[in-house]
Amino acid sequence: MKTVLCLGAGLVAHPYVHYLCEHGFHVVIASRTMDKIEHVMQGSDNAEPVKFDIRTDDQLLDQLTSSADLVCSLLPYVYHVKAARVAIRHRKPFCTTSYISEEMKTLDREAKDAGIVVLNECGVDPGIDHMSAMKIIDRVHKKAGKILSFTSSTGGLPAPEANNNPFGYKVSWTPRGVLLAGRNDAHFLRNGKEIIIPGRNLFDNYEIMEIPSAGRFEVYPNRDSISYIDIYGIRETKTMFRGTLRNLGWCSTLKKIADLGLLDVEERSLEGFTYAALMRQLVSAGESGLVDAVASTTKLMPTDPIISRLQWLGLFAERKIPTGTTTRLDALCHLFEERMQYAPSERDMLVMHHEFIVKYPSQRERITSTLVDYGIPNGDSSMSRTVTIPVAIATRMILEGKLSLTGVVRPTMPELYEPILNELQTYDIRFNEHTQQL
Repeated sequence: MKTVLCLGAGLVAHPYVHYLCEHGFHVVIASRTMDKIEHVMQGSDNAEPVKFDIRTDDQLLDQLTSSADLVCSLLPYVYHVKAARVAIRHRKPFCTTSYISEEMKTLDREAKDAGIVVLNECGVDPGIDHMSAMKIIDRVHKKAGKILSFTSSTGGLPAPEANNNPFGYKVSWTPRGVLLAGRNDAHFLRNGKEIIIPGRNLFDNYEIMEIPSAGRFEVYPNRDSISYIDIYGIRETKTMFRGTLRNLGWCSTLKKIADLGLLDVEERSLEGFTYAALMRQLVSAGESGLVDAVASTTKLMPTDPIISRLQWLGLFAERKIPTGTTTRLDALCHLFEERMQYAPSERDMLVMHHEFIVKYPSQRERITSTLVDYGIPNGDSSMSRTVTIPVAIATRMILEGKLSLTGVVRPTMPELYEPILNELQTYDIRFNEHTQQL
């Protein structure tokens, strides 16, 4: 029985472990928190827990990697390269669901020399977005077509019946990642013009999008879209945009949160602070009139729904910020984690929508491809399934010798995306595609 080392036991890990155990693999789950491991192991007979801290347990990482046949890191992205280096040294294939960082790119030659694949971006976004897009792009190119425009937007959201808090959002993966993404600059191409949006202005630059069978959403730019022109092989395109979907009201609220300085990651002492005291410091308010002071600073009326959302979240409460919190962003994360949990039996929803404008020698077409997936009540969330089932399928393919790639790669080639997308349909994770002649 082959062994997979799964680093991390967070919100999305359960489907990965369950899939591999069901397919006859032994999975070692290494994480700092044993109760999280126990949750991830539920229903999986071939799983083994190991208490492990990537920050300090270097010798244990070496031992676990040497004993495994493949390593998958579901840890925060900052630890992937450390784990990948150890995997390469032991000539063990390595997988993640995260973006390929500049540092990860530098491992390409070492991975090829070791004869192993280092597969990244094999989750949902990034991951399923690449695979579903490349399936259409390759088909168009084979028919002598050109991609004139490509836009792609994705969001993990509460299902409509669970959309019952003022933010229109609940936690299906780490809120720190969600909030950090709101600090990123955006770079995209629209009608032949490159557009750069500084992170401080990100939430000012959203549009309303209507997606059939899903609803109306705000969409705002997601990081660097320009690089995907080469990754997808569509140098001919005049528009390349990747966006994030959120429910209505999110962007204006997050803009004010950012303006207040609550996304700041500078280390500082918050020991003994209450949330109200932190807010008073940010808006230079006295002991009374905090709501009015925040409204004045953000140029809103005290009755504005955004102020109500901040109050609902707990930012005006005289309660202590958790001990050990050292950044304003992490103080905010604690509130997101506390206030935005799914109740038992509530479902989340994953929405992904692609739109292509295609030119063939004799005609033009608009192609739309939409995925709307829901979590399983009292079971795995849609976010966890769409993030980790793709990388679980890839893991099985690698260990069964069905993939001969080496080096640092993402799933943009047919030998990866075709079998993964086909198997995802057996889990009812499928796209609805429409073509309209223009």
